[in-house]
Amino acid sequence: MTNSYIHKCRSILDTIEAQTAQIQQTAHWFADTILAGRMVHLFGSGHSRIMVEEMWPRYGSFPGFNPIVELSLTFHNLVVGANGQRQAMFLENVPGLADRILRNYDLSDQDSALVISSSGCNVVPIEMAELFRQRGVKVVALITKDHSEASISKRADGKKLSDFADLVLDTGAPVGDAMLTVPGLDTPVAPGSTVGGAVLINCIKAEVARLLTEAGQPPKVLSAGVLVGSDRAVQLFESAYDEHAHRLAKLYATVGVPSYVSQPES
Repeated sequence: MTNSYIHKCRSILDTIEAQTAQIQQTAHWFADTILAGRMVHLFGSGHSRIMVEEMWPRYGSFPGFNPIVELSLTFHNLVVGANGQRQAMFLENVPGLADRILRNYDLSDQDSALVISSSGCNVVPIEMAELFRQRGVKVVALITKDHSEASISKRADGKKLSDFADLVLDTGAPVGDAMLTVPGLDTPVAPGSTVGGAVLINCIKAEVARLLTEAGQPPKVLSAGVLVGSDRAVQLFESAYDEHAHRLAKLYATVGVPSYVSQPES
């Protein structure tokens, strides 16, 4: 089983390598957003949250990304009972929730977004992409292409995440995600979309870091003390988090209904 899974993962890597041009285009859009002082919005419901957190914040990553993680859609560790998986799966198909989420942010056409959904068929991720594009935000969709094409959208008009994307990236996993068949077991096990998704995220991250550095704005990368020394590691962490706060402040400064505190200082 182990050798079979590793073999399947090598095929996933081949699929991702074939998307090098799309990865580089994504990185250019994201780097342009970050260099403009804005943020790349990241969204995923359910287990797609993993990809959001893989981008930022963690070791080897840097500010410029806005991780939109709704606990009602992603916290299902209790499985059943309060805050269980049934509720999360229900909520990710409630029309209008995406609009309520994005109501919190003052979006700009300088922003860009990465929306992650393996099937590309759940309502909230689809509406997130639709709303981003309505506001002039470039949208990259990270899906499992074969699985999405074989699946039926939960949205009334049948549209999928890919219908609202400027660019689509494919994890390379199979239909149904699970990649291995165990003798005597009639349902496959061991999904592959997380492997493909994590590789795509880190390819994008590396390309963006290159572009920012070439533009004279090298990113503040969260780095381990064992690599850069404890003092440098602390300095990087503090400065990276502060930069994140400064970028995030722009998303809140003039959002929604104006008040006296949102007016420019005279």
